[in-house]
Amino acid sequence: MATLGELTRQHTQLNRDEIDHLQRLIGEWGMLADLSFADLLLYVPSTDGTWYVVAHVRPATGQTIYHSDYVGTTSSGAAEIALLTKAFTDGEIVEGDIVVDGVPESVRMMAVPVRAGGHPIAVLTREWSGRSSRQPGELEGTYVGMYQRFASMIAEGLFPFQGPVADSSAAPRVGDGVMALDDEARVRYASPNAVSALHRVGISANAVGMRLAELGFNDSPVRLAYETKLPVIEEFEQTADVILLARCLPVLASAADGATSVTGGLLLVRDVTEVRKRDKLLLSKDATIREIHHRVKNNLQTISSLLRLQGRRLNSEEAKSAVAESVRRIRTIALVHETLSREPGDDVAFLEIVRPLLRLAEEGLQSPDRPVRFTVQGEGGRLPSTIATPLSVVLTELLQNAVDHGFPEDSAGGDVVVVLDNAEGVLKIRVINDGRSLEPGFELNKATGLGLSIVRTLVTTELDGTITMRSGQPDDFLAAGLGEHPRGTGTVVDLSVPVV
Repeated sequence: MATLGELTRQHTQLNRDEIDHLQRLIGEWGMLADLSFADLLLYVPSTDGTWYVVAHVRPATGQTIYHSDYVGTTSSGAAEIALLTKAFTDGEIVEGDIVVDGVPESVRMMAVPVRAGGHPIAVLTREWSGRSSRQPGELEGTYVGMYQRFASMIAEGLFPFQGPVADSSAAPRVGDGVMALDDEARVRYASPNAVSALHRVGISANAVGMRLAELGFNDSPVRLAYETKLPVIEEFEQTADVILLARCLPVLASAADGATSVTGGLLLVRDVTEVRKRDKLLLSKDATIREIHHRVKNNLQTISSLLRLQGRRLNSEEAKSAVAESVRRIRTIALVHETLSREPGDDVAFLEIVRPLLRLAEEGLQSPDRPVRFTVQGEGGRLPSTIATPLSVVLTELLQNAVDHGFPEDSAGGDVVVVLDNAEGVLKIRVINDGRSLEPGFELNKATGLGLSIVRTLVTTELDGTITMRSGQPDDFLAAGLGEHPRGTGTVVDLSVPVV
């Protein structure tokens, strides 16, 4: 479905500021639809005189009459076009009956000109069933009355509000609780849900006719909204046990001299106590998990130190080598836990693990007579710790294998490049070196070395991935930025691991 910006650019000559005005309007009109108990449609006139629907919203407080979206369609009924044209041309709110294909009952339309920059740029319509035997109650009458006041502000160019306005995406909705205020900030009407919110904070008095401060209710968002003539969102602890989120929208009117005055206000209230309690529990849980990762890292480092001490007392070179390899693997796992201890949640940016692994490889594997350069390319995305930990061990073993077999002692050294690519739920890792190639007839499944056995087992069993090893090709080295190399040089290891 095309967006409002795309449709207005295709069919109108509206400038950026005018399109931004319409964007701000549809950012607020969920509230307007709930107040009006009706579908709201936004029409713009095209360059050829056709009226296009560029946005459509349904009410959460009532039943929609349109079960399909009208975005991208054009108006075709004569009565509909007449109302749209009159509202746009005269700059006044008009109302009448229209006939809509596919809707059996008659439809009432209120057409509101959307003014920006001193002239109408679009028309907002309220469309609802024209046949209803039910008399509206006090709640419906108050809500529709508030909608009509905002509609007048739209027609005057006073709504949506200009200037820096707080994000309303997390603000209370009409269904959470509504208080209609007069020009002196006295409560003119409180919805049943708003009354329930007052009762939860210990206010049982009838609020109608009283100021919020007189009730003992925090009125700071109302005072600030009336002073600044802008909507205000504020969260506060009304009592030690109740946290409320309130949003106050001032209702404005223009005077003859062009000045604006506050003629009332709309206060939306929601009890967010349970939400904030869950937020605090999540923060506490997150801090606990990070502390656990930190302690695990410390314990692994202690084990690594003990193994190094033990290795110094050994006489057998084979035993010393085995202990050194164990220390290296433990340090790799400790590195993952160290990274997780700094990250919120239980996943980690894999690149933040790969880079320290390459530094560890440079420190422990290369030597002056065997200079090896380690680099990483691409992004690995964020991975859960259940994948990041075994994958880090796999990568460490592959780096060790690349140095031991690709660049033997007294060789000229070379490059090892790790290429990461995370797309469509699959992480692909390529480890390529430009050293010595694989032995003829080498098969990974028949390799008996401990390192490759660990790699094969972790990849195929724990990570449910695939791994291949082969000699390098000229295109492989060019793609990795290693220049031209003859066929049969180096080794390429390709890993593919599902991460969804």
